[in-house]
Formats: sequence, C-alpha cells, structure tokens
Amino acid sequence: MLTAGLLLMVLVAGVTLLVTRQVVTPVRLARQVAERLAAGQLQERLRVRGEDDIARLATSFNQMASNLQRQIRQLEELSRVQRRFVADVSHELRTPLTTVRMAGDLLHDARGSFEPATARAAELLQTELDRFETLLSDLLEISRFDAGAAVLDAEDVDLVEAAQRVVESTRALAEQRGVRVEVLPADGRCVAEADVRRVERVLRNLVSNAIDHADATRAGAGVEIRVAADADGAAVTVRDHGVGLAPGEASMVFNRFWRADPARARTSGGTGLGLSIALEDAHLHGGWLQAWGRPGQGAQFRLTLPRRVGAALRHSPLPLAPVDAEPTTDDAPLAGASS
Repeated sequence: MLTAGLLLMVLVAGVTLLVTRQVVTPVRLARQVAERLAAGQLQERLRVRGEDDIARLATSFNQMASNLQRQIRQLEELSRVQRRFVADVSHELRTPLTTVRMAGDLLHDARGSFEPATARAAELLQTELDRFETLLSDLLEISRFDAGAAVLDAEDVDLVEAAQRVVESTRALAEQRGVRVEVLPADGRCVAEADVRRVERVLRNLVSNAIDHADATRAGAGVEIRVAADADGAAVTVRDHGVGLAPGEASMVFNRFWRADPARARTSGGTGLGLSIALEDAHLHGGWLQAWGRPGQGAQFRLTLPRRVGAALRHSPLPLAPVDAEPTTDDAPLAGASS
C-alpha cells in the first residue's frame, strides 16, 4: 500500500505538471508577444497549434495585432502626407507671394499720391502681406518640427541679455498699447546652453502675447519678466495682468490656431502658431514651457531650459504661479510641460 501510494503521488504530480505546462506555457508566450507589441514590434504574432480554445485565442490575438498594425500604418501615412502637404504648399506660395510683395511695396511707397481711401487700402495690403509672410514662415517651421528635421545650434546664452533684446524689439508695440515692459533684476548672469535664435523667438512670442492681453487701464499693470538659474536649469517667466485664463484654457493655449476669444483682434499680427512653435522649441531643448492663469488676475508663462543640452530637468528655478497671485484652491491647470 505504501509503495502504491508513492507511485500514485508521483503519477498525480506528473499529470499535474503536464497539464500546467500545457495551460501556462501558451499564456506565457502570449504575454511575451504582447510585451513586444507594446514596445513597437508590430510584426510579432503567436504561433497557432491545434484547434482548442488556446488556439482560437491565439488566432483572435493575431487578428487583433494585424488590425492594429494596419491602422497604425494608415495613420502614419496620413500624417506623412499631411506634413508633406503643408511643406509643399508653404514652399510653393513663396513665389507668388514674392510677386505680390513687390507690387505691394510699390503701392505702399506711392501711397502719398493716392486718395485717402486708396492710400488706406495700400496700408492694409502691406499689413496683411506682412502677416501672410509670417504665417508661411510659421507653417514651414511647424512642418520641420513635424518631420523631425529641426536641429539645435547650441551655444552659451545669457537669458538676461536675451530677454532685454526681446524687450527692445517689442518696445514699439508696447508703446502703442501703453503697456510697460520690464526685466526685473536677476542675481548675476543666467547662462544656459541653447539656440539663441529659438530662445529669443520663444520669448518674443510670450512678450508679444503678454502685451496683447495686458490691461493698460489698470494702475501699475504691465508685463514683468523674471530670469533665474540654479545648478541644473535656467528659467524665464513672463507675467501680464490682463484678462487671465479661464479654468481649462491653460491646457489649450498651446494648441495650433487656438484663441481664447475668437472675436478679439491680434494687435501684434500673430498667426495663431506662435505658442505652438514656442512649445516645440522648448521641447527641442529638452525643456518645459508652461502656462498659469486665473480670470481677472492675468497669466504667467514659464520657460525652463537645462543648463546643458541633453541634461535632465527635475525642477524649475522659478515658480509657475506668480508671487502676487491671490491664494485659491482652484488654480488653472498647468500646461505645456515637456512630453
């Protein structure tokens, strides 16, 4: 009886092991293939053996993977065609725009001899041509980002000097709007390894938008620029005291062609792509571009860059919410962090 019991236990253990392997092994293989699919290896498939439930499960899994691969390829092709279309249209419009620009310049230079209505039309034509040319440049820049062709020309950049140059270049717009723009004193030089052209373009977009939305009637209101740096990163904040951002708008402000108020005129002649390009410029540096805002309290944008290209950012030297903001529990959400 003892011998028979031992043999029976060995037999039961063997049968259990065999059944377990037959059930667990296909599940383990399915898990491995699913992990490779999640890693982007869309050509992976399960091997189908037999006609049991496990085999039917493997067949269904393979069909799902094939459909997923086909849809992803269709989306990639659609995205490629869209990027190519934007780049081609922007490029082909350059030639007729150059011709129209030459004619517009002649009319604008001779507007003094025209009747008042005709002279005004020549001025409007020149303004819209400027905006159209800027729009084409922005579309070409967006197409470069979409195609992954944008590159950095990095060098040591003093962000305080860059901010001062941007303030000087936007001085005429600020005087026209009656808005005071100032760079608040920083503790020494704030140097980061960056592309100075792209950094100044980001700051120019932020300052121009702040001037556009600033409330010139409010006493002491203006646009304030702060610059700071620590061992890991450097940051610039642009603060305005305008209408602010409603709840949920901070997550949409970097969308292409998005406007908080469609009826509001763009004083600076923007194209609707400025903040989208600024966000891509920040990501190209490995940095962040974030927005904060509250209705009636204005908005603040923060650009954070690593001190060295390729270094990881863990925090920003400047807070996103301005120090003069009233405390509340329903702040507008952050937006634009590095993805």
